[in-house]
Amino acid sequence: MKTEPKGYNSMITLNNFNLSYDDVGEGTIPVIFLHGFPFDKNTWYSQLEFLKSSYRVIACDIRGFGKSKDERSPLSIDLFAEDLIWFMDKMHIDKAIVCGLSMGGFIALHAQKRFPDRFEALILCDTQCIADTTEVKEKRYKAIDEIAADGVDNFNEAFIKRVFHKDSFTNKKEVVEQLRNTVFSNPPYIISQGLVALAERSETCSTLNEIIIPTLIICGKDDEVTPLAQSEYMHQQIKGSVLRVIDRAGHVSNLEQPDEFNKHLADFLSTLGGKDSEELNLSIRALND
Repeated sequence: MKTEPKGYNSMITLNNFNLSYDDVGEGTIPVIFLHGFPFDKNTWYSQLEFLKSSYRVIACDIRGFGKSKDERSPLSIDLFAEDLIWFMDKMHIDKAIVCGLSMGGFIALHAQKRFPDRFEALILCDTQCIADTTEVKEKRYKAIDEIAADGVDNFNEAFIKRVFHKDSFTNKKEVVEQLRNTVFSNPPYIISQGLVALAERSETCSTLNEIIIPTLIICGKDDEVTPLAQSEYMHQQIKGSVLRVIDRAGHVSNLEQPDEFNKHLADFLSTLGGKDSEELNLSIRALND
C-alpha cells in the first residue's frame, strides 16, 4: 500500500467493464489474489512485494471495487467467479494458484467448484463455505435499507470495528486508517450491491470433499466475521489441506500480521514443486541466514 512500482495498476477490458489489476514478478504458475468486501487489490501489496522475486503474482480489483468501476451491473459471487475465469482467459493463464480472503475466498470456492481444471492450488483466508443464515441475510438487507436512508458512514465505521483485532486500533493505526480510506472510497451502490452478492451466495460446503488440489487455509485467531471454527471445518472436509492460525489477528490477518501471513504463504508455495518453488526456497534460506 505504498509507492507503486512498474507492473501495478494495469487495466484490461472484460465483459462490459474494465478490470484493474497488478501483475508483478515472473513464474510459470501465477498466484492470483482476490480481496475481501469492501476492499481493493491494494490490501495485497505486502504479499505481492514479498513473493514477486520468486513468483508471478497478480492482484485484481473485483468488479465494482477499487478501479474496476461498474455501477450498473447487479453483482453476485457467481458473476465474480466468471470474471476470474474471463480474466485468466484474456491473460492466457491456463491454471493459477488462487488466494482469496473473505469474499475473495467465496469467489475462489465458487470458481473452483465450477471450473476445477483452472486451479493449481487454493489458498483460503479468513473465509467460509456456508451460505448466509436467514438471520444474517436479513441483517444485510436491513443494512442496505439503512444505507439508502442515511448513507454509508455508519455501516462503514461499524464494519471497520469488526474486521480488526482490538490491539490493531492502538498498535497499527496506520493500517486501520488505510483500510478505512479504502472502505469509504466505495460508492454506496457498490456497498449495497456487495451486500446483495454476499446475502444471495450459495454454499460450497457440500463439495469441499471433492477438492483434490493442494489447499492452504489461513485464519486470524480472533476473526469475528468468519470465525476460526469455519476454517477448522473446511480443513476437516478438504483432504490434505493445511490450516494455519494467526494470533493477534482478526478478519484481515494479511494486514495485521503480514510477516507471519507471508511466511505461511511461502511455506505452502514451496511445497508445490517446480522452478518457482526452488527460487522461493532459496529466498527463504537467504532471509534466515
